[in-house]
Amino acid sequence: MCYSAQIRADYKRFFHLFGGVLSLREFVKLYGKRKDDPKISIPKAVDAAFGVPQSDEEREIKWMIDTFNTAQASGLEQDLFKQRKRLADAQRTLQTKVTKKANEDVRIATDKIARDRAKLADLSRTDLLPRDARIFPGSYAPVMIWEDGRFVVVPMRYQCRPEGKPAFYDTKLPGLYNARRDNLERFWKQQFGHTHAIMAADLFYEHVMRDGKDIVLEFKPQHLPDMLVACLWSRWTGPDGEELLSFAAITDEPPEEVAATGHDRCIVPIKPENVEAWLRPDPADLAAQFAILDDRERPYYEHRLVA
Repeated sequence: MCYSAQIRADYKRFFHLFGGVLSLREFVKLYGKRKDDPKISIPKAVDAAFGVPQSDEEREIKWMIDTFNTAQASGLEQDLFKQRKRLADAQRTLQTKVTKKANEDVRIATDKIARDRAKLADLSRTDLLPRDARIFPGSYAPVMIWEDGRFVVVPMRYQCRPEGKPAFYDTKLPGLYNARRDNLERFWKQQFGHTHAIMAADLFYEHVMRDGKDIVLEFKPQHLPDMLVACLWSRWTGPDGEELLSFAAITDEPPEEVAATGHDRCIVPIKPENVEAWLRPDPADLAAQFAILDDRERPYYEHRLVA
């Protein structure tokens, strides 16, 4: 299962490849929701794509990003002050008497100070790092769909909640960030052949058991700068009218070099010439969609252990 991927977060990449438009309305809605719910995870690289706004909507998005970052920094500064005081108090106690509580306070405060400093540095950093484009289940990423007769880039959560299913599916079935090929005509039948998407990614990560230990491997395709990952998506609507756009990456049997590492699944990068046919599926001809998945890019995936 593709539990994590390093995406092409700059939506303009899609436009260079296929043309299309950006659904600024959906980005405005997403950033508006994050303002009220800081748990919504948007990669820093996606924020950076709006660093030089070109329209009123993009300026609104930039303002919401800056406002959110300022609030986050303020909260971290407050916690940093609190933890520094906790550390100083514990160190004074230890000068006169060694207690379990004081030792624990030193340990916890030291860890939290380091964490807060690292988060503050990340907030103020302008140079992007590879990890700034990494998504995990629950993160949002720009994906391309076909809507109103054109390619459209929209932000979606990487963990699909199919339309009509209850919200508790997020916890009941936490693995719905991947859609197994052998389950497309069963569990995913409302999406397969109906709502397809593409995610652009550079590489992906997998958990693998080796010598009794759970390790993380990074898989990078050789001579394939953009993996156009085949995905399914859904527009979920709650009883109160709340909307959620979310997607899952399709996975299939792995190539030999991936299987040799101990992993049994792999994402499906489709060919650029098949993108439009994939995004405009005919529900009456699912065989054509399976043919696109078969006619995939077949790079060699090098892997390395992630520390």
